[in-house]
Amino acid sequence: MIVVDTNIIGYLFLSSMHSPLTERALIKDNEWAAPLLWRSELRNVLALCIRNRIINLGNAHRIMDAALELLRGREYEVSSYEVLRLTSESKCSAYDCEFVTVANDLKIPLITVDKQVLREFPSVAISLDAYCR
Repeated sequence: MIVVDTNIIGYLFLSSMHSPLTERALIKDNEWAAPLLWRSELRNVLALCIRNRIINLGNAHRIMDAALELLRGREYEVSSYEVLRLTSESKCSAYDCEFVTVANDLKIPLITVDKQVLREFPSVAISLDAYCR
């Protein structure tokens, strides 16, 4: 099992330069976990895609349903105290620290392309590229 941030989830369903590696990550380990926050973040990404006419509403619904299925049973509430502790020790947002918290709690890696998260939490965060090598 791995923790993935919302960018990784989005790359799986929305075409980007990171999509091929994201598909490789899914083949390598298809048990993805995330904090419940991922839902709101992905909805926001999908809303922007709808507004920019990248996808239509029906496609957004299908993507959301597929993502919910992918993460079913592996979504986690996080400790506000732990998230705030991590934010006080780093320059990362509370949003990013939620993903780090889940990875720390489960003692599994966080896969991300976020350079700041990779820099601030090298003991838990692994780049998508490095993970897929």
